[in-house]
This record gives sequence, C-alpha cells and structure tokens, in this order.
Amino acid sequence: MKTYKFKTNINCGGCVKAVTPQLNQIQGIVSWQVDTNHPDKVLKVTTQLGNQQKLIEAVERAGFKAEKMPEHE
Repeated sequence: MKTYKFKTNINCGGCVKAVTPQLNQIQGIVSWQVDTNHPDKVLKVTTQLGNQQKLIEAVERAGFKAEKMPEHE
C-alpha cells in the first residue's frame, strides 16, 4: 500500500462532495481525504494502485486540479 499527496484546488466541502464520486469509483483506493485548511489543499490518498495518473485524472474529471507533491513532505 502507498500514500500519495497532491496539491489541489479543492477548497470547500462542496468541492469535496463533487470529487467524492470520482475517487470512490476507483478500485484499489483504501482511503482519501482533503485538508481544505492547508494552503495547498492537500489530497492524501492511500491506495493499492501504483499509478498516480488515475488519481489525477479522477480529480480533473470532477473539474479540479491535482499536482503530485514530493513524497518526502
């Protein structure tokens, strides 16, 4: 299992609600959350997937941006 972090523009509860169906339909995601209080609006995803691109595409389908963050943060 791996945890990825993404800088996003998901900045409110309504935004989280919009992205929820997109992320929840991806097989292999164990859990995810968005820290809307963090300046970078960090999306943290724990998954069995090795491909981060699927996660980024899901966020983009919901109308938001997701950018990989360095893994050491």
